[in-house]
Formats: sequence, structure tokens, C-alpha cells
Amino acid sequence: MSEAILTNPSALTDPWSVPLSELDPSQPAVFQTDRQFEIFDRLRREDPVHYHEQGLFGPYWSITKFNDIMTIDKDHKRFSSDAGITLNERQADFTTPNFISMDPPKHDVQRKAVTGVVAPMNLAKMEPIIRQRAANILDSLPIGERFNWVDAVSVELTTQMLATLFDFPFEDRRKLTYWSDMATSSELAGGPTPEADRRAALLECLEYFQRLWVAREGVAPEVGIDLISMMANNPDTQNMDPMEYLGNLILLIVGGNDTTRNSITGGVLFLNQNPDQYAKLKADPSLITSMVPEIIRYQTPLTYMRRTALEDVELSGKTIKKGDKLAMWYISGNRDEEVIERPNDFIIDRANPRHHLSFGFGIHRCMGNRLAEMQLRLLWEEILTRFDYIEVVGEPERVQSSFVRGYSDLPVILHAK
Repeated sequence: MSEAILTNPSALTDPWSVPLSELDPSQPAVFQTDRQFEIFDRLRREDPVHYHEQGLFGPYWSITKFNDIMTIDKDHKRFSSDAGITLNERQADFTTPNFISMDPPKHDVQRKAVTGVVAPMNLAKMEPIIRQRAANILDSLPIGERFNWVDAVSVELTTQMLATLFDFPFEDRRKLTYWSDMATSSELAGGPTPEADRRAALLECLEYFQRLWVAREGVAPEVGIDLISMMANNPDTQNMDPMEYLGNLILLIVGGNDTTRNSITGGVLFLNQNPDQYAKLKADPSLITSMVPEIIRYQTPLTYMRRTALEDVELSGKTIKKGDKLAMWYISGNRDEEVIERPNDFIIDRANPRHHLSFGFGIHRCMGNRLAEMQLRLLWEEILTRFDYIEVVGEPERVQSSFVRGYSDLPVILHAK
């Protein structure tokens, strides 16, 4: 296999000109340089259920078509999450189990313990809080001066929301962002963070949250929006092992942080790349409702989820063997032209914008999907009342990950109405 292709995707100028066996979309640098879409176009057309014998994280199957992904995602009896949801293997001496990487029945009871935080009644309570925070953040921004939208808006709004969900000390809220970034940037997953540093950060996270747990044991949450109290006082979660508690914390932090914050950033970028859609939005702000799920589809904040076959399975003419691992590439399925009309175009008034894979399907479908959509909707409603235009004035900096499709910097200038 060509080492240049494995370690330096910039050498891969044309994914159509090399042997199919040399394409490995699991390389984080592919996403950091935004070179993934042609690779997935070729895989969908030539080998939509493709076996990578020498992937960066070992052998695995790439599942790239919308309907194949949905079939696997809904079939937890044959495709397990129990071995993990990322292609890199767990470290035996530092495992952090969580309910998204569990199969029923344990998955079901642990998820149920916290799902109430996003019940319709609680979403209604959170809406005015999110709107006010979005307004405060936007009002604090400089007009006519260059700044990093990711840090000033995307990170800040989602981190404030996380602090609310955990009833976390507000002055320490940026710790949540730090722990989320450390959890998803491990060198073992192809990221830049040394494993020793990641472990130290996660143990710091556990120690902090253990203090909050002890303080809330036996005390019911006052307003029903407190994930720690929910876990500490539910019979199905109150006796969790500390590392399992940490695993569920990281799951909830990453789920509430990375996905929404990168869609907030992506929306600004996509509107700049598609000025006709920006003009359409300004002419008709009611299109925010359909634009939000289109942003989430187009961004696909988590690029894939892994499953492991529990038995031999035939899929699209291929035999997936028991024990094989698969990557359901949501980011590819969301560009499947056989299911989504003009999938490579950003269209804010699609007729069926929620028909996408970004939240997954089946028992592991994202429990916070409505909260994520609400944060984006409220933010854009407040943006349109204040600014004529958010101008992107430089190239975005993308994170080094094949799991999180994220940004660390998006330079912008605000133009007032």
C-alpha cells in the first residue's frame, strides 16, 4: 500500500486515479483537509460495501450508501455497539463504557435514566434561557472587526447549554469544552493529543463530577434539568462504576457540545459559500425552520458510527463476517444522490430537510436532536434581527479527526443592519 496515501492525503490529488484498495477515509487528515467527499463518491459508485484490509485502525468495512447505513443502524441484534462506536480499539487498562456503546438491555435503562432532560416540558423551559444567552453573546461581539466565530459563539453558546444540563458551576463551564476536546482528540484515534494527556484530563473530569454526584445523591433536581441528579438518584444508574460514570459523562458532554457547536459554525460557512441561499434566508427568515436540519445534514458533525457484526451477514452482495467492524459513514450517506436530491448542494428550503442520517436511527438515535435544532433555530433568529451579514474572511481551520467533523477557527467580520 502507498505510504504517501496513508499518511499524507495532500498527495492524493485524484481519488479516482488510484486503486480502490488504497482509499482509506478513516485517516483524520482526510477530513482536516476537507478531501473526503470525492473518496466517498467513488466508494458509493464502485464499492458501497467496501472492505479495507489495511485501514489506519485495522481492517474494517466502509458502508457508504444511505439505505445500507439505515439497515445496519436499525439492526442492533446483528450489529453491536458493545465493542465501541469508533474504529480505534479500546485500551484494556482505561475503558470508559457508556450507553451509546452498549446493547440492550443495559443500553435501554441507562439511556432512559437521562432522556427526560430533553422531554418537551424541559425543552420549553430551556427555550427562553437559550434565546437570552444567544442574544447576550451576539450583543457582545465586535462589529466590523475580525474574530474567531468558533470560540466566541459556537463554543460559548453550547458550553453554556452544557452547564445548564449538568447544573455545572457556570464560572468553570469552559472545563466542559476542554474535556470534550481532550476526549475526542486522542492520538489513538488519529488525533493530536498524547494518550497520557487525554487520560489525565478525563480523570480530572471524573474527580470534578464525583464531587457534584456526592452533593446531589438523595436530592431530586429542582427543575428537572440536571443530568447528574438524574443519574445519581435513578436505581439503574446510581451504582455505576466510576469509569462507567465517566464514560456516560463524556458521551453527554461530547453529544451536547461537538455536534451543535460545529453545526453553528458550519451554517455560517455554508451560507457564505452559497450567497444565493443567504439572500433567500434574509428575504424570508421563516426559512430558518428548514435551514437548520439542512445545516445538520450538510455538516454531519459526527462522520460515522462503528458497529461490530454479531454473526455472518450478507449486505449488498458482500459477506460481512462475525466479528468484523463496520463504519457507517453518515457523512457519505448524507450525500447519496439515490436518496437525496442534489445532495452536494446546500438548499435551505428543501421539501423534506429532516431526511438525513446525522442523528442516526434505531435505538441509538441521538436523544438530544430536538435540543440541537432548537439551539440553532434560536441563534439564527437572533442573528437575523441584528446583523445584515456574517462575512467569512479566511479559510476555516478543521480539527484533526475522522470521527468529529469540526472546526477550531472560522474568521469572520460582522456587518450591522
